[in-house]
Amino acid sequence: MTSEMFVPIENWREAAACLGSDVNFFPAQGDNVGLDKARAVCAGCPVSEECLIYAIETNQTEGVWSGTEPRERGKLRRQWVRELRQAS
Repeated sequence: MTSEMFVPIENWREAAACLGSDVNFFPAQGDNVGLDKARAVCAGCPVSEECLIYAIETNQTEGVWSGTEPRERGKLRRQWVRELRQAS
């Protein structure tokens, strides 16, 4: 891995593909066109993993984060919490 590919976690937002984008990352429920546009931006994002981790750890219940909807993140978060409990 080269140093250009490494993004320190505290600066991940500065490298996000959504930064400065005119796409709405909080589309209305049922707005599949808006959802697809947001997901397309996320698909090419170099910090998608950091974004998803942040969204799950901070329980983001609105918007598109790392190409995921709130329902998808809720499922991932419940799984994560279950695994944490089992590990302790």
